[in-house]
Amino acid sequence: MLNSVIVVDDEAPIRQAVEQWLTLSGFEVRLFSRAEECLAQLPDHFPGVVLSDVRMPGMDGLQLLAALQRRDRDLPVILLTGHGDVPMAVDAMRDGAYDFLEKPFTPETLLGSLRRALEKRALVLENRALHERADNRSRLDATLLGMSPTMQTLRRQVLDLSPLPVNVLIRGETGSGKEMVARCLHDFGPRADKPFVAVNCAAIPEQLFEAELFGHESGAFTGAQGKRIGKLEYAHSGTVFLDEIESMPLAQQVKLLRVIQERRIERLGSNQSIDIDVRIIAATKPDLLDEARAGRFREDLAYRLNIAELRLPALRERREDIPMLFSHFSRQAAERLGRSAPVLSGEQLSHLLSHDWPGNVRELANAAERQVLGLDGPAAEGIPAGQSLVAQQEAFEAHCLRSALRRHRGDIKAVMHELQLPRRTLNEKMQRHRLVREDFLAEVSPTG
Repeated sequence: MLNSVIVVDDEAPIRQAVEQWLTLSGFEVRLFSRAEECLAQLPDHFPGVVLSDVRMPGMDGLQLLAALQRRDRDLPVILLTGHGDVPMAVDAMRDGAYDFLEKPFTPETLLGSLRRALEKRALVLENRALHERADNRSRLDATLLGMSPTMQTLRRQVLDLSPLPVNVLIRGETGSGKEMVARCLHDFGPRADKPFVAVNCAAIPEQLFEAELFGHESGAFTGAQGKRIGKLEYAHSGTVFLDEIESMPLAQQVKLLRVIQERRIERLGSNQSIDIDVRIIAATKPDLLDEARAGRFREDLAYRLNIAELRLPALRERREDIPMLFSHFSRQAAERLGRSAPVLSGEQLSHLLSHDWPGNVRELANAAERQVLGLDGPAAEGIPAGQSLVAQQEAFEAHCLRSALRRHRGDIKAVMHELQLPRRTLNEKMQRHRLVREDFLAEVSPTG
């Protein structure tokens, strides 16, 4: 339940009396003597109510109402008026004020109005949050592609974790999209407008690692020309993505652990501590605890990084997503290269579905680009099929069902007619492949 109230009144006795009433009733209260101060310090999406006097020096209550309406039309504003201001207050309610209270008013009258206003504010903010989550889900669906159960789970996890101030460890094979997932955790969270700094730990020479991560002062070591801001400091208020974290030298692991614990750094050659606020997202292929047991990684750092863990499936573990992904990468490559996107034959699709894709999504994207350029097929003829005939048939069937559902936007009768399937058979196949009609209803063209 929301319980925040901002009180704006130039008369100290009124501010103090209202504060006492509201505090005793369990409200969180902030006091301002001038409207200008309230405007300057009001946070975005303030989860509460503004209670303001009408007649004040400088900006008065009506001007404050107008300014607040420009920032958030749904923010409840209750005006405190003298007897002669009642007609003015009624006009203000037509302009968006939630309520007005004529002085002198009783604590019961004030509390009743505030509670009603807070209930309305709670509904507005809940509705906004639902719309924002739906928008984020649509944007994420268009970024982390795939309708397989594992990808649907991954997207839910990303949406759940992105707003939380916790470190995340991403595990997955090379080419499985770890940096893209890290970027989504950043872009869909409260740090989205702050820096996202990616560091490939395997690509930095060990002797330069500390300077790269922490920065240095001029002359800190041979060749240190001028002061340099390190990656961690540059990412202040944002996110640092440490890819291939298992490659970080042990000496630097100790220093990173200290940064996580103390939230401050020291540049090389400096004794001054600098406070930083960064969210750390790390990515690894091996299990960090296995690396710790082998003496190659600090166990305490592994636990610090792995507050939450996301596991990315290999492409061979979600073969039903391959046709969609290949089509997506083909369209991208065709647009970039000024070519036409190829149409796959059944034989070509079979090759796509049978290949093991050791390079995962990255390898598939490269194959799509080669196909657009006409250099070779989506998967070479000589590649041995990694799946049984039954598994390939199942994957192809899931692709056909999904394509028909998408084309007909979830219209079951149209899908039955196209695929020449009775209703019961279609239902059984959709259930076996975990296809839900509602997932395709929203896939409408922009002009539809």
